[in-house]
Amino acid sequence: MDFTFTEEQQAAVEAARAVFAGVSPDGVPSPALTAGAVAEDFDRPLWAKLADADLLSLLLDEDAGGAGLDAVALCLVLRESARVLARVPLLESSAATAAVQRFGGTEAWTELLARAGRGELVLTVAANGRTGHDPAERAVTARQDGTAWVLDGVQTAVPWALDADVVVVPAHTDADRTVLALIPRGHEGAVIAEQISTTGERLGELRLENARIASREVIDAPGAWEWLRDLLTTGTCALALGLGEEVLRMTSAYTSKREQFGFPVATFQAVAVQAADRYIDLRAMEATLWQAAWRIGTGADGALPAGGDVAVAKIWASEGVRRVVQTAQHLHGGFGADTEYALHRYHAWAKHLELSLGPAAAHEEALGDLLAAHSLG
Repeated sequence: MDFTFTEEQQAAVEAARAVFAGVSPDGVPSPALTAGAVAEDFDRPLWAKLADADLLSLLLDEDAGGAGLDAVALCLVLRESARVLARVPLLESSAATAAVQRFGGTEAWTELLARAGRGELVLTVAANGRTGHDPAERAVTARQDGTAWVLDGVQTAVPWALDADVVVVPAHTDADRTVLALIPRGHEGAVIAEQISTTGERLGELRLENARIASREVIDAPGAWEWLRDLLTTGTCALALGLGEEVLRMTSAYTSKREQFGFPVATFQAVAVQAADRYIDLRAMEATLWQAAWRIGTGADGALPAGGDVAVAKIWASEGVRRVVQTAQHLHGGFGADTEYALHRYHAWAKHLELSLGPAAAHEEALGDLLAAHSLG
């Protein structure tokens, strides 16, 4: 098997590294020292640089001004963004536009896709449901009324909701189908209340009451939400991987310089063993991530549906990122909690990612259900 990345994917990584090279994780106030949000908006200058580097249109077809790449390329770029805690809706906007292109029909959405690829239009996705634990598609109902759809319900913790131009909302119908509604900011019947993440970034509670959405703004193609959900989840795993790798790098550098009894603490067996365990976690996170991204990007068949590979990636990412940051804090000692040192920010972002992915036990149960429903013989 050949696990090397294509030239186009590697070029995307190089472009991402160039853009993120000047980004500082300490570019906004510390969430530990801020009562409210650390900033009123995401990093717009960085967003413009990503647009100039054609990194906002990676998944769009060439006809829409994109590079025509796949989920693997997006995850490679997300991995780089997490190393510097980039404050941009790169995952949400890229995944949403990819879903619109794949399931909405390019002719009807040409202008939206082109503007999003140029960074002029920002999309996000309501993917956390009413409480953060229930399925997102069950949190909102959708019923047809003439030429429009009427939506009612609540979605919590919508990332970048107060800054995005369009929120993509999954909703279930009386026929037990899931549709995707594209709701513009300020739409009548859609109210967004501010919530604050562990990272200090603004999230939004989206409350829909008799919100009428024109049929042309609703995607009802079968499988659209499932594909978008899997892409969002896999992208979150990529963020967890990039963050974890940077945290382990910081820990290696610190323990190599910090001395006790006249020796660097990195030379102590107990320290080396803990670091090695976290390295193994990261390599497992990486292998399962690429498997899931490959399945989503290619649509390749397997013994289980692609959701099985996504579940495995989630198991490793949600548990792995937690173990990595906890070990890093332990090996840094009290220095890890110093608000003038960036590790505490990575810990806060890791906790947000862990909560977004959900507990490993739930993913193990989902994987078990898939194994029970599909014969591997």
